Amino acid sequence: MPHESIQTLLNANEEWSQSIIKDSPTFFTQLAIGQSPKILWIGCSDSRVPESVITASKPGDIFVHRNIANQFHLNDDSALSVLTYAVKAVGVEHVVLVGHTNCGGAAACLQAAKDAAADKDASQPETPLTRWLGPLIGRIQSLDLSSVLPQLRHPNAKKVTVHGWVYDLARGRIDELVCREAKHDENSA
Repeated sequence: MPHESIQTLLNANEEWSQSIIKDSPTFFTQLAIGQSPKILWIGCSDSRVPESVITASKPGDIFVHRNIANQFHLNDDSALSVLTYAVKAVGVEHVVLVGHTNCGGAAACLQAAKDAAADKDASQPETPLTRWLGPLIGRIQSLDLSSVLPQLRHPNAKKVTVHGWVYDLARGRIDELVCREAKHDENSA
């Protein structure tokens, strides 16, 4: 017998799928055929920011990549493969980088930046989390899309727009901070 919290999820899924079938009998058969979302969401792993819920989206509407503090590293094969697949194979037209208020990952970066400023000789403990958050520590409190935009500039790329959003947990609202079009540039190929 599954743990109570797991059983709750399984029961909720059963109820949800039945309600979808009742409203739209062919929904899951159509969903199984393929996907063509126009949006790639690069967001935080935080359980309080479920992209489909906060945007009232359905399965198939958003292609998703989530990690701690919604970072995009140029040496992260997982993020790069998601971006490449989303643009080239899935056909997304918008890449949305979504941060949120009260982010534990961002708070850890801010604290690490403060600690480093206070004691220049101290080094951060070497853990998977500190390695992951390292690049963000250097640019805490700034929105830098420079690591994403070059990946979208290649000869076969179509027009893709990159958005920087922040989700305010206390208001339940998304605010757009920046929007940039990634165009193919002959010099960047």
